[in-house]
Amino acid sequence: MKGKLALLFTIIVLALIGVNIRLAYINKTNGEKYTKKVLAQQDTASTLLPYRRGDILDRNGTILATSEKVYNLILDPKVLLQNQDKDEKKDCVEPTIRALLECFELNEEELRTALSEKKDSSYVPLLRQLTKEQTAAFREILEDEKRGAKIKGVWFEDSYIRRYPNDTLACHVVGYTVTGNQGQTGIEEEYSDILNGTNGRSYNYLNEDLEQSKSVKAPTDGNSVVSTIDVTLQGIVEKYIDKFIEDYTNKYVEGPAAKNIGVIMMDPQSGEVLAMAGDVDFNLNDPHDLVGNGYIPQDVYDAMEGNPHILVDKGYMLEREYTQLETNGKLDKENLELFLQNQMWRNYCISDGFEPGSTVKPLTVAGALEAGIISDSTTFLCDGGQVIVEGQKPITCAKKSGHGIISLEGSLMFSCNDALMQIGAMEGYDTFLKYQQIFNIGLKTNIDLPGETNNASTVFSKENMGPTELATSSFGQGYNMTMIQEAAAFSSVINGGYYYKPHVVKKILDSNGGTVENINPVLVKQTVSAKTSALIRQYLYHTMYGTADGNGNNPTGRKARVAGYTMGGKTGTAEKIPRSARKYLVSFIGFAPADNPQVVCYVVVDEPNAVDHITQASSVYAQEIFKNIMKEAMPYMNIYATEEIPEDMREEVEAENAAKAEQEDGQEGGGTGEEGEEPEEDTLPEGYLTDPNTGEQVKMPTEEEVQSREEDGILGGIESPLFPKEEPEEPEEPEEGEGQEDPEE
Repeated sequence: MKGKLALLFTIIVLALIGVNIRLAYINKTNGEKYTKKVLAQQDTASTLLPYRRGDILDRNGTILATSEKVYNLILDPKVLLQNQDKDEKKDCVEPTIRALLECFELNEEELRTALSEKKDSSYVPLLRQLTKEQTAAFREILEDEKRGAKIKGVWFEDSYIRRYPNDTLACHVVGYTVTGNQGQTGIEEEYSDILNGTNGRSYNYLNEDLEQSKSVKAPTDGNSVVSTIDVTLQGIVEKYIDKFIEDYTNKYVEGPAAKNIGVIMMDPQSGEVLAMAGDVDFNLNDPHDLVGNGYIPQDVYDAMEGNPHILVDKGYMLEREYTQLETNGKLDKENLELFLQNQMWRNYCISDGFEPGSTVKPLTVAGALEAGIISDSTTFLCDGGQVIVEGQKPITCAKKSGHGIISLEGSLMFSCNDALMQIGAMEGYDTFLKYQQIFNIGLKTNIDLPGETNNASTVFSKENMGPTELATSSFGQGYNMTMIQEAAAFSSVINGGYYYKPHVVKKILDSNGGTVENINPVLVKQTVSAKTSALIRQYLYHTMYGTADGNGNNPTGRKARVAGYTMGGKTGTAEKIPRSARKYLVSFIGFAPADNPQVVCYVVVDEPNAVDHITQASSVYAQEIFKNIMKEAMPYMNIYATEEIPEDMREEVEAENAAKAEQEDGQEGGGTGEEGEEPEEDTLPEGYLTDPNTGEQVKMPTEEEVQSREEDGILGGIESPLFPKEEPEEPEEPEEGEGQEDPEE
């Protein structure tokens, strides 16, 4: 056994001796060759080559967001100090420092400290995001044969910075980026992966001849996004929102022009969003500055650290929001700033739900027509309101003295709540809820923007809808939807019946401008037939251009007309929660041309600045914005005036032409009734009318009954069971002498 072990040991020793002899031979004959191969594999230095994030363009190629090339000034102490104290002729420290101080605003003491403390480092950033102009002087020194030879250990690193040439324009749609090319809000967030590319890298290494060589892996730039937004239309929309704010801030009572304002312009034939804006904006080049962006004044910003409740007192935060932050221990300045920034960045048009009011009446009528429950010849008796449940207060109509007997078209022209409640009752729960689903009410449209809210929990189902909820839902009260949901559903009713998915991007381009993908319109479903759609267009045309009927009822949308154009539209007024506060959200949604709609424009004004709740309930505020926008937008869109100027608009047009100024019609504000467009009328004489649907003899209300209904509001104090209870705010009394103008008739 011992002999075998000795033999094995001897064999191992002899093998090791043989290996060593072989290694010595290889090193002597081919050592240099293998040394070069090893060195060639050693990466002595590498540099990141950043990609360029793709642009965001409007539909016509105008740049909304772009990446501008900038340069970071980098110091390499290891290279700069390599000959210091060794070879005076090759020592470049002092010439390099002098050149840096000459060309850049650097602190000499800090520069020398960085050089000594980080002498083994090869990467010390000195300045970031320098423009080409800012680096020009130093580059000239580098190119100088004499001075440049004494500059070592300094180089420029390529980088990119995101720029927004139009500052605030379409800020909520475009969005912005933070460090690392991460998109925040808008298209920047939704399409961030498409806009981003892949970084490259430059490698320095020793080749087989022990010479310095470079290998470059080029970066892949990001794709660009072509949006559906038209900067001209977006500019028009924002201009007239700003004009409304300027005209109505502190006009009747001290305070803002409105609590919220939103506008959407959309192509109803494709779902493309042409413009989208609210009353709050921010500079995309500096999106975090609350004071600089005008969201909050300096004195409130300074005070909120010691007195956070000032945000509630000044209307920047609700009491319940304050309580929630307090409960979570987040009333410090940092969290308060974040709260306010999130409110500033919030896209009202897609993120906020509200009771839409009468702008949904065309949807109710269209659904009932499609179901065969009513027809063009159906008529209704409006006596000013209905008691839906015995013992409850009546739910009233826009005209509390009653519209009398009106046609189906009249139910929209005169915005008759009573007729709509009758239509809802004719439909019943199943049919009404079926068409709410068909029109996507309360559900996400899945628009390609982040932050769209889902209002499904605020929309009734068969299990929780009673007769009162059916009645109020028929004219847009008791449930929530967003502006984009309303615009998409309304577009389907007037475009022939086709529901398109709303979208804000239409094309993806590569870095060379070639088309990568066309984002075509997505037809989701057909909501109604072409016949029903044509009837609704006719009704809405007459809502703007019709004449008074035999009972003296006037169309409610006449203030939104633009002389010479054919248009259609619908007014809206919603009594907000809590009903006892008597606060109103008013709106107008319209389209042009009337026979072949090319554009839909939806305007919402939440709690306009008004004398009192009666005038605040007037949709004339929203009509004013709509009219101003469409008057300028239609000629730009090649939608031509084809009609004679209506007789009642001739004076307005003549005054405009004579003055060559912006039209000033509708600046008085105010109004009466639910929509606020009708002239005051004498109370109808006491008497009876026969209901055309039931044959019942109905006594029309007396003047005293009309006055009592006025005290109760539209909904008679009925709250929606789906909404949380809210305490009414203390009503603001106008100061003496303010708001004493007569309401617009």
